[in-house]
Amino acid sequence: MAAALWTPKSLDLGLWIFVLLLNLLPEARAVVGHREPLPDDSKDNITIFTRILDRLLDGYDNRLRPGLGESVTEVRTNIYVTSFGPVSDTDMEYTIDVFFRQSWRDERLKFDGPMQVLPLNNLLASKIWTPDTFFHNGKKSVAHNMTTPNKLLRLVDNGTLLYTMRLTIHAECPMHLEDFPMDAHACPLKFGSYAYTNNEVIYLWTQGDERSVAVAEDGSRLNQYDLLGHVIGKETISSSTGEYVVMTTYFHLKRKIGYFVIQTYLPCIMTVILSQVSFWLNRESVPARTVFGVTTVLTMTTLSISARNSLPKVAYATAMDWFMAVCYAFVFSALIEFATVNYFTKRSWAWDGKKEGMEIREPFQANMARIKDMRRESATLSKKANNTFNIVGTTYAINVAKDQGLTTISKSATGASAKHPYLHKMDDPYTEAKKSYNRVSKVDKISRIIFPVLFFIFNLGYWATYVNRKPAIMKANNLN
Repeated sequence: MAAALWTPKSLDLGLWIFVLLLNLLPEARAVVGHREPLPDDSKDNITIFTRILDRLLDGYDNRLRPGLGESVTEVRTNIYVTSFGPVSDTDMEYTIDVFFRQSWRDERLKFDGPMQVLPLNNLLASKIWTPDTFFHNGKKSVAHNMTTPNKLLRLVDNGTLLYTMRLTIHAECPMHLEDFPMDAHACPLKFGSYAYTNNEVIYLWTQGDERSVAVAEDGSRLNQYDLLGHVIGKETISSSTGEYVVMTTYFHLKRKIGYFVIQTYLPCIMTVILSQVSFWLNRESVPARTVFGVTTVLTMTTLSISARNSLPKVAYATAMDWFMAVCYAFVFSALIEFATVNYFTKRSWAWDGKKEGMEIREPFQANMARIKDMRRESATLSKKANNTFNIVGTTYAINVAKDQGLTTISKSATGASAKHPYLHKMDDPYTEAKKSYNRVSKVDKISRIIFPVLFFIFNLGYWATYVNRKPAIMKANNLN
C-alpha cells in the first residue's frame, strides 16, 4: 500500500529536494572551514582567568576582613632594606627605603585554574581587602609611583595573597647624647594595624625573628655612623580603643669619631698646649704672654660654639662638652697664672728695691757729710796759700800737693774713695736692687710641670672612660 502512495508526482518532488541539498552543501563546507582556525574559548588562559576573577569579585565586599566573626586574620610580613640613611642628629630622625611585604589568606579568593600562582596588576589591590598597616614612629612615608605605582600583587589558588610595595620612610629615632660623640643608638621601626585590635588582626614575621628583615650589602648611606646590625621583635600596646600588635625592628648605629677628632678634639688639645708655652717665656714679656692667653681663650670659645651647631639643643652636657669645658679651664688658668706672676713680679721688685736702697742710702749720706767737711777744710787752706783752685771729687792741683796739709787731705780723700767705691756711682744707687727683676718665677717653674701632667692625666681618664663604655651602651640598646 505504501508503494501505491509513491506517484510520479511525488518522485519529482523528492528529486528536486535532493538537488537543492547538493547545491547548498559547498556553502556549508565553507562555513565549517572558516571556524576551524578560531581558538576554543575553553582553552584560552586569559579568558579563563578573566572569568575566574569576575567570579571571585562578584559579590566580594572589600570592606570586610577575611574570616570576620570566625577567626583572627594573620598578616605575615618581612622587610628588605635597600637604603638606610642619612641620619639627622638635630631632628633625631632617619630615612629608610624598603620593600615592604605583607601576606595573608582570604578564603573568598580561592580558585581552580591552570596556574597555581596568578600575578595581578596593582589596580586589583583597590578591589580587595588589604591590611591597614601604618608606621607608629613614621614622620613621613612616601609610596613610589614612578613610572607606575611600585606595587606587586600575587594570588595563590588557596586564597593566599602577597602584597609588596616600595616605601621611603622618615622615622624618628630617640637619641641620648650624654656620650656624644662616642655614642651608640638603637633606631626603631614600628608598624602595625591602625584599626584592628589583636582580636581581629595579628602580625607575624614571615621567616622568623632572624631573617625577616634583611639589609642590602651596599644599602648603607651613612657618613657618621656604622650600621652594626638589627634586632626584630613584637610588642603589644594598649590604648583606649583596645590592644594592638606592634612589630618592631631596632637598627643599631655606632657613631664614627674620626670627624670629631679632626675638627674638635685635636684643635682643643693643641690650643691647651699652646697656652702652656707661655710658661717658658720671660715674665717681663708682657705683650707676648698676654697675646698667648687671650688668643687661646678666644679660640676655645669659637670651638665650643661651632661644636654645638651640629647637635640638638639638649639641656644636659655631652662628653664633648665636658672635654671642652676642661680644656677651657686649662686655657683660662694659664691666663690667670700669668696675671698672678706679673702682679707679684712688680710688687717684689718695688719692695726689694726699697729695702736695698735703704741699706745703701745710710752709708751714702754719711760719706756725703765727710766730703762736705773736707771741702770746708780745703777752702780754708786755699785761702791761706793765696792760691785759688777748685776741688772736684778727690783730685787736687799739682802746686797744692806740695803743702803737707793738702797732701794729707788728698790721701784721706783718696782712701775714702777707695774704701767706698760706690761714691763713683752716686747717680745710680739702685742698680743692685734691679737684679732681682730678671729671675724666673717660682710659679712659672711649678706650672711647667703641673699643667702638662694634669692635662695628660685628664686625657687618659677621659678616653679610657668613654671608649670602654661602648659595650654597656650596646647592651642597653639590645634590651630595648
